[in-house]
Amino acid sequence: MSTIFLIIIYLAFISLGLPDSLLGAAWPVMQIQYGASFEAAGFVSIMISGSTIISSLLSGKIIKRFGTGKITFISCLMTAAALLGFSVSPSLFWLFVLAIPLGLGAGAVDSGLNNYVALHYKAHHMSWLHCFWGVGATIGPLIMSQYISKGSSWRMGYFTVSMIQVVLVVLLFITLPLWDQAAKTLKNQSVDSELVNKIAQSDLSDNNLKKVHPIHIKGAKLALASFFFYCGIEATMGLWGSSFLVNIKGLDVATAAKWVATYYAGITIGRFVTGFITMKLSNKIIIRIGQSITLVGGILLLLPLPTVFSLISFIMIGLGCAPVFPCMIHETPARFGKEHSQTIIGYQMAFAYIGITFLPPLLGLIAAQTTISIFPFFALFYIGAMLVASERINSLMKNTPLLRRG
Repeated sequence: MSTIFLIIIYLAFISLGLPDSLLGAAWPVMQIQYGASFEAAGFVSIMISGSTIISSLLSGKIIKRFGTGKITFISCLMTAAALLGFSVSPSLFWLFVLAIPLGLGAGAVDSGLNNYVALHYKAHHMSWLHCFWGVGATIGPLIMSQYISKGSSWRMGYFTVSMIQVVLVVLLFITLPLWDQAAKTLKNQSVDSELVNKIAQSDLSDNNLKKVHPIHIKGAKLALASFFFYCGIEATMGLWGSSFLVNIKGLDVATAAKWVATYYAGITIGRFVTGFITMKLSNKIIIRIGQSITLVGGILLLLPLPTVFSLISFIMIGLGCAPVFPCMIHETPARFGKEHSQTIIGYQMAFAYIGITFLPPLLGLIAAQTTISIFPFFALFYIGAMLVASERINSLMKNTPLLRRG
């Protein structure tokens, strides 16, 4: 039962990743068709992410009332409808309108499934969960580039992805009765999570933090900063990578979209491999390794090297990003306790999407006034800020036994 149910959750995360890379891959063509400004993609991204922030912040209460299964189904249904709307939108205005249900659909299911897996499954399952997000994020631009390279409209790319979402929605609807049954089964199997919770609650008790709001728990704000800058770099690469490759490196739109797909493929493959590595190394060590690889990739992107090195840097940044997000998520119950994990994960998702909301558009606004050649500088800055925040929390909590659990 737990294995079958885990597959369902993985498929739901594919649907979560599918839309994330479509806008960036198609924007060089969409911009021309709509007669839009260069930075308009950033504003559409703001609408999507802003809506996701709202649903992430409310996810704790909503999921508690309706259950993870129903929220996952409704969220995927909303994203499928929004993507179908994107495929027929007659003007840029409608992209802004449809961005709202697209974002709302992503937030609650993201934080809900992350908390569900963090509580009931081991670290390698969390890495593989986000690997399946990468599968969706990789398939998206590949589908888009296939249509564009053959002379078809970008609208067919959105339509195809929306139909894939519909299939997943039907599967989620059919399996809705399994959620409650699986939750009871997994509760009895969650020995490791229960042990982590006992340690966490003991630590909270020792520090008189039980009645403190989760945001004020030691290290919580630094954790939010880590998610903020991590998602800033992940989204910046996805949204503006294609424009950088087209306008600065001289690639055609279809080839640039494929290169961005290799970035997401790096994330996907990296998370699959990370699932095995978590069986040997702690989350903290794996996070450091990933961030170091990302830093090297960022430096490589900045250097004035031949175009092929840009492809290598995209892959390296993707591989480096791979373990960071799922490992940080999986550490949440261990760091802050099961009692607070859903709330804190909701906040982490919110700050992750705040990073997505403001950091990529910030680059777009400045690039519109200057040049997209500033792209590597921003990418490297976000990587450095993420690394500093992550190491700061390790330093602050180095004497806390919770952080030593992998």
